[in-house]
Amino acid sequence: MGSKYKELKEECFEANIELNDLGLVIYTFGNVSAVDRNSGVFAIKPSGVPYEKLRPEDIVVLDYDNTIVEGTMRPSSDTKTHALLYKNWSHIGGIAHTHATYSVAWAQAQKDIPVFGTTHADHLTADIPCAEPMKDSLIEGNYEHNTAIQIIDCFKERGLSSEEVEMVLLGNHGPFAWGKTAAKAVYNSKVLETVAQMAYLTLQINPNAPRLKEALIKKHYERKHGKNAYYGQQEQ
Repeated sequence: MGSKYKELKEECFEANIELNDLGLVIYTFGNVSAVDRNSGVFAIKPSGVPYEKLRPEDIVVLDYDNTIVEGTMRPSSDTKTHALLYKNWSHIGGIAHTHATYSVAWAQAQKDIPVFGTTHADHLTADIPCAEPMKDSLIEGNYEHNTAIQIIDCFKERGLSSEEVEMVLLGNHGPFAWGKTAAKAVYNSKVLETVAQMAYLTLQINPNAPRLKEALIKKHYERKHGKNAYYGQQEQ
């Protein structure tokens, strides 16, 4: 008898393989999940399985309370983070977490990534936020669950929308990204890593590099995402 979550597991599997193919992870680092809102479940990579050995049937399906619905393997150690984000942000369909080099470097430096250029502005108008390192009380508690609280609190404190800003750095930890699908979460992870690298190099060339002016930020974001967007091919 086939799995009722076959398509969901395939989506999750393909996104995880792409994360690896894009060079965003090494060994068994990182993970991607995909959600099925109608069924109230999400699929995620099993813990510690090398990407080259990963199969669609290995993907684990859980509900938002972290109860395994289907799968024989232990899910990613970050599963509780994904679950709470899905529970709180109903608009997201996929979440990715990496330990990509430049993204992690900014997180370890505990610095937001400023909008220096139009590549950044094509995707979001805000600096990419770096949440403060986790408080001791949260570290000592339900750590992975509390990682999601760290993300959610950062967005509340800064007045950011998780629909407009689909990526975050966690101080001393690394990046999380999300989107309407698992594939978009992976896309945003690659964008984040690329922007992080560009920003790092910018500051090496000119430590006093100015932030991109607001007119260009608005122009580049709105031509892709605004109501009169004209980037790409329009549907007939």
